[in-house]
Amino acid sequence: YNAVQYGLDTATGLIDYDEVERLAVEHKPKMIVAGFSAYSKTLDFPRFRAIADKVGALLFVDMAHVAGLVAAGLYPNPIPFADVVTTTTHKTLRGPRGGLILARANEEIEKKLNSAVFPGAQGGPLMHVIAAKAVCFKEALEPGFKDYQAQVIRNAKAMAEVFIGRGYDVVSGGTDNHLMLISLV
Repeated sequence: YNAVQYGLDTATGLIDYDEVERLAVEHKPKMIVAGFSAYSKTLDFPRFRAIADKVGALLFVDMAHVAGLVAAGLYPNPIPFADVVTTTTHKTLRGPRGGLILARANEEIEKKLNSAVFPGAQGGPLMHVIAAKAVCFKEALEPGFKDYQAQVIRNAKAMAEVFIGRGYDVVSGGTDNHLMLISLV
């Protein structure tokens, strides 16, 4: 593997999509990863798709941290743009610990995913966890779920404003989701 990282614009704290494109053209990756553990702004999935198409790469999105926001319609859905999307069923989705792999119809990818998951990483099914996931998905369809997710975003924005008001450097100047980073350097 030759993993090449793209970064943030140091002045804005935002992903520099021109840099992503430049690196993709230079390195011709087989896959571009768009996902995050601590990015507080909205990802431009159409732009990532265009970059991946330009260099013939697959687009892989990790939406684990924002899956609940996506389910509530409060964050862009990556599924129309990505070849593979992964997520957890806990975190903002509020379900039991577990995960999902969602992929476009592609026989080669399907074979690789199936053999990697079982028997590679997963054993037999746990019926109580499957039932808990069903409850989680049903709850995500309820109006109260969207209200909850909207409040999560409001709370995070308020917290970011307090940090900024107290002189802390919140990377990217705030948050569009529930995540934020504070620069301590």
